Amino acid sequence: MATPNEKDVETMPTQKIFKQRVRARMTKTGESYTAARRQLLQKVAEPAAPVPDQTPAASGAAGAEAATSPTELLTSDDAMRRGTGRGHDDWFALLDEWGATDRRHPEIARWLRETHDVSGWWAQGITVDYERARGMRGRHQMASGFSISVTRTVAVDAERLLAAFTSAPLRRRWLPGASMRQRPTRAALSARFDWSDPPSRVVVTVVPKGGDKATVAVAHEQLPTAEAANRLKGAWREWLGALKAVLEKS
Repeated sequence: MATPNEKDVETMPTQKIFKQRVRARMTKTGESYTAARRQLLQKVAEPAAPVPDQTPAASGAAGAEAATSPTELLTSDDAMRRGTGRGHDDWFALLDEWGATDRRHPEIARWLRETHDVSGWWAQGITVDYERARGMRGRHQMASGFSISVTRTVAVDAERLLAAFTSAPLRRRWLPGASMRQRPTRAALSARFDWSDPPSRVVVTVVPKGGDKATVAVAHEQLPTAEAANRLKGAWREWLGALKAVLEKS
C-alpha cells in the first residue's frame, strides 16, 4: 500500500476528525487553514520505517509468536487506534482468531471491511501490518509488488524542487539516462511517473519546510522483486544526494 496522499486523507471516514484537527492547529499556531492542513497532511505522508527481512512463519500459534515491534509497522498504534477504534494488538488478535495467517491479502482486507465495517484505506493498512507482523510479507513487499521510499531535504523552495523532476532538462542534470514518463495528477506539489526498467511507478511528493527549504519523498512502487527494491533504494539515495548538490549549488 502506498504512502497516503491528500486524496487518500479526504476519503477516510475520519474526514470530520481531520478537519477538527486542522482547525485546532489553526487556533494554536495562527496558521491559515491551507497551511495547517498541509502540515497535518505531511505527518500522514511521512514514510514508514523500513521493515527487516522476515521469513514466512507457520500459521496459528507459531505465527502469533512472529509479531514484530510497532516501530517496524506501516502505521503507528496511536494513528490506527484513532482511525479504527482499535490498536494493532486488538486487530491482530481478531485476525489470529479468524485464521488470517492461512488467507490471502484480498480476503483479509475484505473481511475487515465486511465484518468490522473498516474503511478501505484502513483495511489495507491493517492487513499490511498484520502480514508484516506475522512474517507473511517480506521487506519492502506490498500487495502490488515491492515498494521503497527515500526522502531528502533540500535548501530550495518547493516549486523548484518539484521542477527538478518534472522538467526533463533539469532532471537530466542529476538523473541522466533514466526513462521516466510523467503521468497526469491533480495533487498539489506531486508528480507521478512510469519507470521503464523494471516496469514500475514513481511517485514524488514535495512538502515545504519554510525558510526556502523543502522535503521530497520519492516512492518507487510496483517493483517485481526484493532485489530490484533493494537496488533502487540505494540508487535513489545516491540520486537524491546528486539532486541536492545540483540545486543547492545553482
